[in-house]
Amino acid sequence: MFATPVYAATQEGAEHGAALFEIFGLEVTSYTTTMWGLMLLLAIVSFLATRKLEFIPTRRIQIFMEMVLEMIIGFLTQVMGDREKVKRYLPLLGTFFMLILISNYSGILPGAGHINGLAAPTSTLSVTAAFAIVVFFATHYYGIKENGLGYFKHFVQPIAILLPLNIIEEFTRPLSLALRLYGNIYGEEMVVFALFSLVPLFLPLPIQFLGLLFGFIQAFVFTLLAAVYINSATASHH
Repeated sequence: MFATPVYAATQEGAEHGAALFEIFGLEVTSYTTTMWGLMLLLAIVSFLATRKLEFIPTRRIQIFMEMVLEMIIGFLTQVMGDREKVKRYLPLLGTFFMLILISNYSGILPGAGHINGLAAPTSTLSVTAAFAIVVFFATHYYGIKENGLGYFKHFVQPIAILLPLNIIEEFTRPLSLALRLYGNIYGEEMVVFALFSLVPLFLPLPIQFLGLLFGFIQAFVFTLLAAVYINSATASHH
């Protein structure tokens, strides 16, 4: 009984993966245009929140952004163990959290996934894989920057025979990051689409409310794991 709605959801995803237009030979899809819009939104909000910074904030937008940043710093400090260390990597980790969060939430906007130009970016593997690749290279960059060539010692720890397994682990980390985020967001979209097709009035609404929670959790988990990897890479390797 679910075959038709699930197939329709799959077809819908394929349509939004199709090119809307091209720029210098590069295809631009609905996922791309939505990502551009979200990036522009973040840039505008960041500009408005920081253009007249106050030591004791009175503007609501600055208060809100400071609350968000303090929340991110708080939970990352529990992982990295050092508030100052968290602040060094906050531009990357904070951007990941906020961009992934609003990307997840863009899937519940009216018309998302149904009209050209609007589709949740994190519901396609190409976007989540790009996020994971950034984490992969950032982890090794920060590790080398912090420990020099001594960073590579961890590949032969605790014993040299584990070198192949440690190398494989480094490549499975971004793969798991990409697949976990993509699978959860795409799966939630398919469930909502299928339920709307079967019972269009009330049943899908609780799933959408759960989608708000799951969207936050997935952004949290991705950022948390990225922090764990960076913290491990930048730790002293003896």
